[in-house]
Amino acid sequence: MVYYPLSALMLAGIKQFLIISTPEFLPQFEELFGDGHNLGLDIQYKVQAEPNGLAEAFILGADFIGGDSVALVLGDNVFYGAGLSKLLQDAASQDKGATVFGYQVTDPERFGVVEFDEHQHAVSIVEKPKHPRSNYAVTGLYFYDNSVVDIAKNIKPSPRGELEITDVNEEYLRRGQLDVQVMGRGYAWLDTGTHDSLLAASSFVATIEKQQNLKVACLEEIAYRMGYIDLQQLEKLAQPLKKNDYGQYLLRLVKEESK
Repeated sequence: MVYYPLSALMLAGIKQFLIISTPEFLPQFEELFGDGHNLGLDIQYKVQAEPNGLAEAFILGADFIGGDSVALVLGDNVFYGAGLSKLLQDAASQDKGATVFGYQVTDPERFGVVEFDEHQHAVSIVEKPKHPRSNYAVTGLYFYDNSVVDIAKNIKPSPRGELEITDVNEEYLRRGQLDVQVMGRGYAWLDTGTHDSLLAASSFVATIEKQQNLKVACLEEIAYRMGYIDLQQLEKLAQPLKKNDYGQYLLRLVKEESK
């Protein structure tokens, strides 16, 4: 599952990652990715000992972030669409303020919901409202300038005891520095936080891959196409996998690119 959100950040041009997870699961991610050098990445790891909210990521990762801008993606989110890479690279290139993405859903009460005025400017963001003012959910992909670290340190826990990412976004909105980009027709965002949505995401990815004969969120391919690794390294990554469909896909890519 982690390949999907990681691929989104790679498509944004990001090469340095901090994976934050529980003490139980973090060692599994370390075993899977190591330090990331095989993919041309720099991957580090941090434990979140308690479920204290998404915004705690910026506190836990303060040393990793340093003086840079930062992006956050949730581990159960899938993004797909033509032009996605440019959309994300544009967001990542902003050095002031925050950029988040709105996506129309049928069950907005499950998410942070953004309300727009008649000019499509965001006027409010409410976390999991009982009576949503729009059907636009804020996706689990966020781009922030360096101010986010101090903002996260100064917000108060919500009634459920968590540092809410919505409170971070509300602070940027209050400052007039929140850009909400709408992912409209042609984009797919799948939040796999329920059994039904996980099944829907699996069916969607399977259909795309079968119809187009392409892989979705293939990190090795993305690393190659983004210039993080060369063709020789791509083939090296493919060889141990050559007995399965995934490895065969990579070897076919190597052959096509060698022409």
